[in-house]
Amino acid sequence: MIYFNNPPFVGNELEYVRQAIDNQKICGDGPFTKKCSQWIESKTGTSKALLTTSCTHATEMAALLLDIKPGDEVIMPSYTFVSTADAFVLRGAKAVFVDIRPDTMNIDENLIENAITEHTKAIVPVHYAGVSCEMDKITELALKYNLKIVEDAAQGLLSTYKGKMLGTIGDFGCYSFHETKNYSMGEGGALLIRDPNYIEKAEIIREKGTNRSKFFRGQIDKYTWVDAGSSYLPSDLNAAYLWAQLEQADKIFDNRMKTWNLYYELLTDLQKQGVISLPVVPENCAHNAHMFYIKAKDLDERTHLIDFLKEQGILAVFHYIPLHTAPAGKKFGVFCGEDRYTTKESERLVRLPMYYGLEEEKVVYIANKIKDFYCR
Repeated sequence: MIYFNNPPFVGNELEYVRQAIDNQKICGDGPFTKKCSQWIESKTGTSKALLTTSCTHATEMAALLLDIKPGDEVIMPSYTFVSTADAFVLRGAKAVFVDIRPDTMNIDENLIENAITEHTKAIVPVHYAGVSCEMDKITELALKYNLKIVEDAAQGLLSTYKGKMLGTIGDFGCYSFHETKNYSMGEGGALLIRDPNYIEKAEIIREKGTNRSKFFRGQIDKYTWVDAGSSYLPSDLNAAYLWAQLEQADKIFDNRMKTWNLYYELLTDLQKQGVISLPVVPENCAHNAHMFYIKAKDLDERTHLIDFLKEQGILAVFHYIPLHTAPAGKKFGVFCGEDRYTTKESERLVRLPMYYGLEEEKVVYIANKIKDFYCR
């Protein structure tokens, strides 16, 4: 069986976890947590990167930092994971969904302005498959209407837009280190902060509302409860696992890119024949080979294709059910404008197996079986 995902493992993970145990520092903000945060800051150029327990929690922290309240509205695509909306509806905000572009599956930047009202507080672009949204237009709108930008870059570490790392363009950026991501700590994430003025409050929120971070830096002689917060700090054991991969980030990146390019090469003929569509990466974007997907003709064909591949020992999957069609989406959100592409394109998309270490012969086998399906 060729599984859809195999969590990354490069070799030093167990040794670093052992070191964390030997350090007798397995709670948060230990040596490995600091290494990971410093690596992200150095690699991306962000003012501050705070490792979190998940990308969901990183986004929740962004909502708290923006003081999102009941009655506020936050604009986002409906084609995204539930966490994008959850972080804001937990604060009482309404999720305002906007249609996507059919080429990148990202929010249509040209439809955002029509969704802006006097209650709008933020725009949340989701960089699907590690391919950037059109950030110049989104930034222009945020400046025009005095809105904040929270980048959902869960899939976007090391992807760029016009040379800028995703997660660093908006006011806040949120990464995921879930086991399905390019770099993993099992469950985990990071919040990137562009404006240094938010750093102290972010540290307080992350440390259960205390000024504990200042205490450990020796800036105060004791710490106490100073504001509302929660426990968003991951264990150093998780960070130790992640550090082994960040040390070899380029190796993982190159391996995944090789797989992505091979898929594209092998399946290009089917696209030329007009039977499938392949991913689109706009000229100003550099992606990170987070996923490889194809698009079938429609939902029925996709269902048959997934079933066929499973019979051949290949686990391919579809992705998000649009949030505006879900019970909670109807309760906590509203779709602005026409659903021209969100549902239709989401029903066509098939994600193929994609992970670090996926053997070339398996990629060839998968591509050949897809060809077999369409040549029957």
